[in-house]
Amino acid sequence: MSQFFQIHPENPQKRLIQRAVDMLQDGAVIVYPTDSSYALGCTMNNKQAMERILRIRQVDSSHHLTLVCRDLSEISIYARVDNQAYRFLRSHTPGPFTFLLKATKEVPKRTQNPKRKSIGIRVPDHPITLELLETLGEPMLSSTMILPGETMPMVDAEEIRDVLQQQVDLVIDGGHCGFEPTTVIDMIDGTPQIKRQGMGEVEL
Repeated sequence: MSQFFQIHPENPQKRLIQRAVDMLQDGAVIVYPTDSSYALGCTMNNKQAMERILRIRQVDSSHHLTLVCRDLSEISIYARVDNQAYRFLRSHTPGPFTFLLKATKEVPKRTQNPKRKSIGIRVPDHPITLELLETLGEPMLSSTMILPGETMPMVDAEEIRDVLQQQVDLVIDGGHCGFEPTTVIDMIDGTPQIKRQGMGEVEL
């Protein structure tokens, strides 16, 4: 049975944020709000938690998971970013975008796309997410809260708890946070290409 925290979307309660982070560090899979939709998250070094997220989504290891980062400087630790890519990222972060980039050695191999050696990278613009990341002190491994067979994310935290209460450890209710996934931009080969049009608007 998953736990259920109601956290204020603009002024997150630090006590509940700390409890959520303690759960993450103990191996939890959580559902949390972002600036585009709800998402699944765990620590990036926990293999079992990562595998649980893949099972919930019913995707295989070729699916791009995302490292949700605090800011632009943290991106450069986990992804290879040249000057041109840096300028593009700077103009689109924080926001509802996921960037596919070549991973650095700091990214566990099991979290990377096995063929392209790449990872999704994202800097969200949501107080709850940013407080979680700041308290955790590292990126979260994440995937949009889309159930198998669906094309759009789940939007209601109580419904998410009802459906996934046996599969996740915590659902954070941050109220309505959007119903579209992020826009996914492939930058692996240097030239930005939109792979999925979502909430974020961008001109290439």
